[in-house]
Amino acid sequence: MKVLAFGTSNSRHSINQSLAQYAAGLLPGAEVETLDINDYEMPIFSIEREQTLGQPDQARAFLQRISKVDALIVSFAEHNGNLTAAYKNLFDWSSRIDTKVYQGKPVVFLATSPGKGGAATALKIAVDSAPYFGADLRGSFSVPDFTNNFNSDRQDMTNTKMHAALLKVVGSLDNTMAQVDAASAV
Repeated sequence: MKVLAFGTSNSRHSINQSLAQYAAGLLPGAEVETLDINDYEMPIFSIEREQTLGQPDQARAFLQRISKVDALIVSFAEHNGNLTAAYKNLFDWSSRIDTKVYQGKPVVFLATSPGKGGAATALKIAVDSAPYFGADLRGSFSVPDFTNNFNSDRQDMTNTKMHAALLKVVGSLDNTMAQVDAASAV
């Protein structure tokens, strides 16, 4: 099974990127690809820019990356109680090409922050909108107080209860792996 994992922050030291990569690593035998949304930076979306510029190659490339995998793990950062501007812009451009951005793929949505809220507000926005954008949402999980629950040097969850909960959510993609294996055998 091929899994695409990414965080929705454009920070070069994104804790959401770390969480997405860690979570993807919990899938035994999965081929994990990571994506950096900084590689997909575009002008701020507007109808006028779309009419003038057309649809940017970066948005097409983002959708192409999604099309080539079996499942996604996305970890949502939160800025002022909302999705990050960087991801929202990438998502807006991409959705103009294909409203079903997630292309029916099985997805797990995660979120984390340094605070006690764990970016739960952004996660809720993503979860609530998932069906409209072609996501086969298998589960979601928020990790509050990231620095006290995750060792960044070792890239390891230190809170055993959170690790178990994360393992369960990520494990919801296992039946996807079984379907991929069965299809490969045919």
